[in-house]
Amino acid sequence: MIDHDKYPSGKYREGGRVWPFVDCYGLVLEVRRDLGLPDWPEWAFIRAGDGSMVEVAGKWFPTLTPCEPEEGALIALYEGSEMRHVGVVVRVDASLEAMEITEKHNVICLPLHRLKRRFVRVEYYK
Repeated sequence: MIDHDKYPSGKYREGGRVWPFVDCYGLVLEVRRDLGLPDWPEWAFIRAGDGSMVEVAGKWFPTLTPCEPEEGALIALYEGSEMRHVGVVVRVDASLEAMEITEKHNVICLPLHRLKRRFVRVEYYK
């Protein structure tokens, strides 16, 4: 279980990988570290706006295991046919929620069903 008090101090920074200045994938990496899960590649060069995230996901996601929502799982979020954002599944009390970071809101947790409403396709990977 993670210390939820840590995450409100997160600040969105495109390409950020060092806490507290992270982007959406940097947040996934930070939560996974805090949960004691195996490290994933950092890919500090990927950016949502230049298409590099889509390219990396196309090559890397097939090496991951699709799963149902579970603590520490990456949430791949699609607009149309392209992955545009990622989040991570966290446990909040007895339920599983999505944690994400955006430029507008910084770090937030919300029920998985609310995140799903914003995207055309949602996939989970471990």
